[in-house]
Amino acid sequence: MGVFTFLTKKNFYLHLAIILLLSLIIAWVIFKSLDSYTRHGEVYSVPDFRGQYYRTVIEQNKQLFNFVLIDSVYQKGAPNGSIIQQDPLPGSRVKQGRNIYYVIIAQTAERVAMPNLRNLSIRQAAVRLENAGLNINALVYIDHFARNAVIEQQYNGEVIEPGTEIFKGSNIDLVLGNGGKGEKTPLPFLVGMRPTQLKAALQKASLNLGNIFYIDGDSAHARVFRTEPVTLPGAEVAPGTRIDVWLRSELNTDFEDLIMKIQSDKISKDSLQQIINNLYPLEE
Repeated sequence: MGVFTFLTKKNFYLHLAIILLLSLIIAWVIFKSLDSYTRHGEVYSVPDFRGQYYRTVIEQNKQLFNFVLIDSVYQKGAPNGSIIQQDPLPGSRVKQGRNIYYVIIAQTAERVAMPNLRNLSIRQAAVRLENAGLNINALVYIDHFARNAVIEQQYNGEVIEPGTEIFKGSNIDLVLGNGGKGEKTPLPFLVGMRPTQLKAALQKASLNLGNIFYIDGDSAHARVFRTEPVTLPGAEVAPGTRIDVWLRSELNTDFEDLIMKIQSDKISKDSLQQIINNLYPLEE
């Protein structure tokens, strides 16, 4: 009997046909299962969830997406529990069941430990406060031989000890030495400066930002055109002096011309005030 005589029997082909049919059925079931598992072809556009309360978002969209909270941050004035960031971004095309990572607004600010700023320079103190998530509020100068060294640190008018927990983003007053000799500090040239630059520029010069006046109400294009004490080349004031500033829109003011007039000659305070009054009077 030959080795391949089974090829001549009908049962062999019947069994082969059954095996092939079963293989096709099994393959079809597997592919259908995979298609269902991966939700092949079901793609959705991610809505913009920002500004919405996170529990409401989850309840309304839980059939489409899986929501994963990754962080919470404090933002003054923002609704508690509202979504502030999301990933994927709005408009992204994703499959059903995709993870949506989100960040919400916390109910209270994060608390941080007050660093020890004593005996540091203003610059060193500013770096430590920034690293801790705190801000410089006012510079207060007292008679002390250590010029621009931090003598004391205050929060809400009271001395705050290192390690005390306060809310992140709090404002800290620095009590500094004036050198003890009635020394002056140069007043930086502020004319033409934008409001976002003022506080840092003045604190760098050991000064404080006072009142801000927007003459024409255009804060988007505002630049400094008048200060009190008056900005003059070489002007000096006592450390800690509060500088009031008046701003006008650059759309209505030729700042290049004004700056050139101020810097071109050594003029007196009265002369400068007269130039400003003539060019850009406060009264509209």
